[in-house]
Amino acid sequence: MSEYGPQIAALERRAERDREALEQSSHDCPSGEAVPTGVSVPEGVQTDEEDESDNDCGLEYLRHGVGPAVWVYVEGRSGGDLSRFSAAEMAALERAMNLWFECYAACHGVDLEAEFTVREVAELLLKTHNIHDVGVLLTGVPERSSE
Repeated sequence: MSEYGPQIAALERRAERDREALEQSSHDCPSGEAVPTGVSVPEGVQTDEEDESDNDCGLEYLRHGVGPAVWVYVEGRSGGDLSRFSAAEMAALERAMNLWFECYAACHGVDLEAEFTVREVAELLLKTHNIHDVGVLLTGVPERSSE
């Protein structure tokens, strides 16, 4: 197990709880649970506070779920000491991240079976620096208007 094992396990448990709560609440918006202790998400990869999508309840799943999950991966794969994530850790991290993408899509009335890799999401996040754009690009929701 890598040094990130406990964080990854906590993220996976929270993603499962969020998904279960969403299913029980008929797609209501989450309460905005705080980012887990020990998980830092740099300002540069969060959505701008003035983003018009701030009222989008699904955005909470991206900001406080997908973002921290991807950041654990980025943090572990960058810097001086590259962490080797075990196969179980990678599976748990991707499961958590994909559950949050499914919650995000469900807030838009879309049933999605997310199967993204944490690497592809991390690369897209590092290119866009905007978690909302990542969500839209990967899930296709909300649909872009034709105006």
